[in-house]
Amino acid sequence: MTAQPTRYRVELTARARKQLNKMDRFDARILTTWIKNNLDGCLDPRVFGKGLTANRLGEWRYRVGSYRILALIHDDVVTIEVFSIGRRDRIYER
Repeated sequence: MTAQPTRYRVELTARARKQLNKMDRFDARILTTWIKNNLDGCLDPRVFGKGLTANRLGEWRYRVGSYRILALIHDDVVTIEVFSIGRRDRIYER
């Protein structure tokens, strides 16, 4: 019997939840469905995204239409921490 591979679990921060709640319901549903289908329970979350560089080293970006999902991947606890969700023209502002 072989060991089951570890699957990643998605956790949304309070900020990401607030951003989703402020969005249009249609867009919010698209984003939450995408997260559920592609990230939650996946074996390798790096397949779907792109690692960011410069002052955002260690952060990952996922493209969903004109929206971006920014996350941190924690391999030690097998979680994906989604900390920001928004339109691509405003998402990178701190």
